[in-house]
Amino acid sequence: MPLSVQDAALPLDMLESARRVLTYCAGRSRADFDADLMFADAVVRRVEIVGEAARGVSDQGRSDHPEIGWHPIMATRHILAHEYATVNYDIVWRIVTDHMPRLVTQLEGILAQAPPPPPP
Repeated sequence: MPLSVQDAALPLDMLESARRVLTYCAGRSRADFDADLMFADAVVRRVEIVGEAARGVSDQGRSDHPEIGWHPIMATRHILAHEYATVNYDIVWRIVTDHMPRLVTQLEGILAQAPPPPPP
């Protein structure tokens, strides 16, 4: 089922941040993630934005697209934003390398069905 115009803006934000994460991580390693604090901060911030945008999608929008792991995405955001001192960077790296590519594909599919945004 297509997302409402209102809900489509948030998955678009999710997609943009997820794509940035993949771009940032292309050709980089887990060791780079540990060694380059600016790189790690940029990745963590974009993963956090993915979760924040997911949190804003309506309950109906989330239930219409159960293929997206809405709750784990939002839970990750909560940990990154509020429990930052206990973040497990092995898990963040696994999210980036194992889950983010699939999320991009899923979001692209959902957004391909979305109604066009209203004119400015």
